[in-house]
Amino acid sequence: MAPRYRILFVCMGNICRSPIAEAVTRAIAQREGLATAFELDSAGTHGHYHAGEAPDARARRVAAKRGYDLSRMRARSVIDADFGRFDRILAMDEANLSLLRRQCAEENRPRLGLFLDYATGLGISEVPDPYYGAESGFERVLDLCELAATGLLAAYKRGELSR
Repeated sequence: MAPRYRILFVCMGNICRSPIAEAVTRAIAQREGLATAFELDSAGTHGHYHAGEAPDARARRVAAKRGYDLSRMRARSVIDADFGRFDRILAMDEANLSLLRRQCAEENRPRLGLFLDYATGLGISEVPDPYYGAESGFERVLDLCELAATGLLAAYKRGELSR
């Protein structure tokens, strides 16, 4: 059996975007028969603010409406060991990608990227932070994560994800 491909999804607090990205990717991988090919996790660059907390109630609610389960997830911070452990570390936006670059050793920087790089043709590169807005912002995050997760898994199937 091939080693599992490890992906870490990262946003600021690890209570909105990155848990949604993790849950969506996990569900789509399961649906496509790829669940055993991946180890997925999420963390926040400022996760210490919410460490141990469940994802935002709005995130849980909109995710559940589409069949995604965030109930067992708990927020955590990105730690230095993550940079050596994960094959890809995908930020939700440029600000968090910049923070990851500063925290990461030079040799691990090729592992970093933006999640929406896998959702081609959108014309945007960042998953917007819905935290201070309406529930519709969380719906938009779900839409974007579904597109990016589908593209990510397609890239994996084509052998385009490097270790």
